[in-house]
Amino acid sequence: MAPPPPQLEPRLPLLLNRDEDDDELQETAYESDEKVHIVGIDSFAEGDKAPPFSWRKLWLFTGPGFLMSIAFLDPGNLEGDLQSGAIAGYSLLWLLFWATAMGLLVQLLAARLGVVTGRHLAELCREEYPGWARMVLWIMAELALIGADIQEVIGSAIAIKILSNGVLPLWAGVVITAFDCFIFLFLENYGVRKLEAVFAVLIAVMALSFAWMFGDTKPDGMELLLGILVPKLSSRTIKQAVGVVGCIIMPHNVFLHSALVQSREIDHNKKGRVKEALRYYSIESTIALVVSFIINLFVTTVFAKGFYGTELANSIGLVNAGQYLQDKYGGGLFPILYIWAIGLLAAGQSSTITGTYAGQFIMGGFLNLRLKKWLRALITRSCAIVPTMIVALVFDTNEDSLDVLNEWLNVLQSIQIPFALIPLLFLVSKEQIMGTFRIGPVLKISSWLVAALVIVINAYLLIEFFSNEVNGVVFSSAVCILTSGYVAFILYLVYRGFTFASWSCSPKNVEVIG
Repeated sequence: MAPPPPQLEPRLPLLLNRDEDDDELQETAYESDEKVHIVGIDSFAEGDKAPPFSWRKLWLFTGPGFLMSIAFLDPGNLEGDLQSGAIAGYSLLWLLFWATAMGLLVQLLAARLGVVTGRHLAELCREEYPGWARMVLWIMAELALIGADIQEVIGSAIAIKILSNGVLPLWAGVVITAFDCFIFLFLENYGVRKLEAVFAVLIAVMALSFAWMFGDTKPDGMELLLGILVPKLSSRTIKQAVGVVGCIIMPHNVFLHSALVQSREIDHNKKGRVKEALRYYSIESTIALVVSFIINLFVTTVFAKGFYGTELANSIGLVNAGQYLQDKYGGGLFPILYIWAIGLLAAGQSSTITGTYAGQFIMGGFLNLRLKKWLRALITRSCAIVPTMIVALVFDTNEDSLDVLNEWLNVLQSIQIPFALIPLLFLVSKEQIMGTFRIGPVLKISSWLVAALVIVINAYLLIEFFSNEVNGVVFSSAVCILTSGYVAFILYLVYRGFTFASWSCSPKNVEVIG
């Protein structure tokens, strides 16, 4: 085990918000002989007690949770929603609700880790694990991110092709999406709040588009309510049920959220300030995922109303969904095909940007890189855009095969889930890292049950998928060897988590919250 780092000087509390141009949101700090006082934050009770609730402070902390929620609304999730609605009708809405609740629990743990330690998950994994293990974790995280990004960029490209009436092929949509991402990253130079406002607009576009579709198709209100309240599951819908749960928890999103919460720096010298931040982030994340649940609900019920029980149900995918809606419901003042494409474009554009953010944190955290922001963005974008361009060129003339590709990409992301969840749960449980903010027995048991459920569900997905797709002795043997290594590494992570008794972290965290 590496020796602990030398004693660090206490970090001065920075601005609650780094948007220096916005006077309304800027908090000023000044240094006295005895302590650092943050005006507007430190004016209440000192010590361990958190200040009383403030709507203004909730507004100041609002942003990271909504960026996190975009992963719940990416094109891969939308495809899972429409297939669930078309094949299972309203019967899996209860599972969508509880899957979102499980996702919220995982994301709150990620936010807790970032707020308390002042570091994100990738950085902590670099310090926790030996070199070979953290390299494996990094590769797995990158593979999950690339898989998600391919789906997101392809989703945007499909929307652009629809909105251009087929003039722009898929590969052109991929190029546009790649450049759009750099434009949005450029906005970050004008302050994080400005960038968060752009994401808020994109989420609003999704909400309005899919709400419009919901209003046009008029799903059955009573069936919708029963679908949420009454659990139903049959052998015919088990695959869709697994897909609903499997696409909610995204590995790269766990890394992302632990980093996003650090855009508001707090005074770690006072436990009350940490409690305050955790409270506001919990409220904000809950609101954000309620919004994401409603949007997913709109998509599921629209396709349940239009295609459940029809011959088309099993053939609907992200590529042909818009045309099927157009054939079913026709034109009107605003043709539903273009409304669907606008919502899909907003989902794809927003999720590709957050994917780039996640890629920067993952690469920088695991590899301890200190690169310029534009260079990190270029590297992380290239890791996803290059394979996506290849996919677009190969499948541009055979778009039906994209649905098969999406199934493989879902599997790719599913097998990465343990490599984000297991380190996260061990880290937030350890007093050496979290001090008094470590999770208690009840939350620990609940979290491990959720993690175990998600891992088991994804294991079922893998078994089901490979039993149908893997043929041939050579291919089957290769899959068995890889599976053995995969399981062995998961067992190693669990073993190391239970046996690791010390932590090479900054003494600041132990002194302040221990």
